[in-house]
Amino acid sequence: MKISTLQFFPRLGEVAANFSRAESLLMREEREGLLQDIDLLILPELAFTGYNHPSLAAIAPFLEPTAAGPSTRWAARTAKRLQCTVAVGYPEAAEEGNYNTIFDRHITAEAGTIAYNSLVFVSSAGDVVAHYRKSFLYYTDETWAQEGSGFWAGVLPIGGKGQQVKAAAGICMDLNPYKFEAPWTAYEFGNHARESRARIVVVSMAWLTRLSAEEVSSQVMTPDHDTINYWVDRLSPLFGPQGPDTEAIVICANRTGEEGITPRIGEVRYAGSSCVMGMKKGHQVRIWDIFGRAQEGVLLVDTQSPPKYAITLKPGLESGDAAIE
Repeated sequence: MKISTLQFFPRLGEVAANFSRAESLLMREEREGLLQDIDLLILPELAFTGYNHPSLAAIAPFLEPTAAGPSTRWAARTAKRLQCTVAVGYPEAAEEGNYNTIFDRHITAEAGTIAYNSLVFVSSAGDVVAHYRKSFLYYTDETWAQEGSGFWAGVLPIGGKGQQVKAAAGICMDLNPYKFEAPWTAYEFGNHARESRARIVVVSMAWLTRLSAEEVSSQVMTPDHDTINYWVDRLSPLFGPQGPDTEAIVICANRTGEEGITPRIGEVRYAGSSCVMGMKKGHQVRIWDIFGRAQEGVLLVDTQSPPKYAITLKPGLESGDAAIE
């Protein structure tokens, strides 16, 4: 399977510019013939609107109709052009009469507006084939979004031939314990992916880093190893003793860049480090490739090729002590 993620720096609220940037990065690879025969393209959480919207009133002009707004239309055009399945994160307005486009600002933060942080999947034919609303909300999401009804699992048509593949999907905070209050070992999303017997696990992200601007800018092409190890730990049901016998392919599609400061979080800076991993019971975690923490571009992986890295657990230690080799 040929899998790609688009990791880039969307500017908050600059929707038209963000569409343009995404197109530029994709077309650079297309001109080189590198996107031929890809099966799956995954974009970050709230890919074209930016993430750090402080309220419903702030994000209201950018809310989109359910699986029918600018982000979904872009995904459909791109999926048909590349003949692949595309997933993109977007902010959803789920109540009739509260819909707009990027040029139509009729949505307001009036009582009754129902909004979600959502992820839409579009087939190579341009059809919406799956839709998911983020279930575990981060502090920023809580200012404007409602909780979804649960993690998604189902069968996706993948690639130009529409191969039917069991899949599971989540968005960023879904990897964490619920509200950071549930037991660490509940592994809610990891267990969901395992129990659904997903062959593909998609996590669209706007995952933060604690590194300073200086640290990130000095190591643009270096992955954030602490972040990767954390993701692996939260997915440990997929490679633990109760994990699947068949390898699950996990795609973590994160973004880069900065979005100012918030009172509860402080500096909002993203970890990048998008990656494609393989996990199954009792085996090393294979990583086909990882992007750098501030790297923009298309991560391309062929899962028929040998992985570039592996994560092993040191004997007697917890998965949080894993190391990339």
